[in-house]
Amino acid sequence: MKGILGKKVGMTQVFTKAGKLIPVTVIEVEPNVVTQIKTVEKDGYDAIQLATATVKEKSSNKAKMGHTNKANTTPKRFLRELRGVNVNDYTLGQTINIDVFKEGEIVDVQGISKGKGYQGVIKRWNQSRGPMGHGSQYHRGVGSLGTLLPMHVLKGKKMPGHMGSETVTIQNLEIVSVDLENNVILVKGNVPGPKKSLVLIKTSVKKGEKANAAPELITYVETVVEEKQEEPASETTEEVPVEETKEEAGE
Repeated sequence: MKGILGKKVGMTQVFTKAGKLIPVTVIEVEPNVVTQIKTVEKDGYDAIQLATATVKEKSSNKAKMGHTNKANTTPKRFLRELRGVNVNDYTLGQTINIDVFKEGEIVDVQGISKGKGYQGVIKRWNQSRGPMGHGSQYHRGVGSLGTLLPMHVLKGKKMPGHMGSETVTIQNLEIVSVDLENNVILVKGNVPGPKKSLVLIKTSVKKGEKANAAPELITYVETVVEEKQEEPASETTEEVPVEETKEEAGE
């Protein structure tokens, strides 16, 4: 198991040399720092804590700065734990770069979904509406809330309420490209969360270390074409026919 924190930039599309279009999500990844290592003997489970997004000291506090100082790093905005790793492969203060993943690897991407606010049962639970005629008197309501015997609403009834802002994991996504120059990972498909939100890329739970053949993408290279200086055209005088006036014509 391995993972890294990144920021969702947005979606775009790339093309392979075979002419196939691939929709991808652009994830910007800054170098992650291991700020804590947890073990079974001390904490009851094995995990590492990753930190990313450097912030100014005035935007932090003494507790946070004291925690990051143990790893000899600057204060960070985001800290997340990653379980299921071999803690012996990591050291406190170690930097994890974007090259931890390769093109063609299968990963799981975790993020917080977009918040939808307070929604009804039709949008939240995909329930059906009633007849829309004037005499129906039931259009987008909840429906029957309970049965006769319990005389109360049963536990687990799907009701209106807050929708979204939940931790969502999309599994079995393929890494299309790893751009070491721009610190960007292109992941095939969509990932949860709005733009500029934090996402966690980690090894697939179902596929493990399995990797597919990396697709050959088309690269666009800008070429500068020198414009030929056109020679100025020679000035030529054209004879303009003079129309005869009525007087010269004898009319």
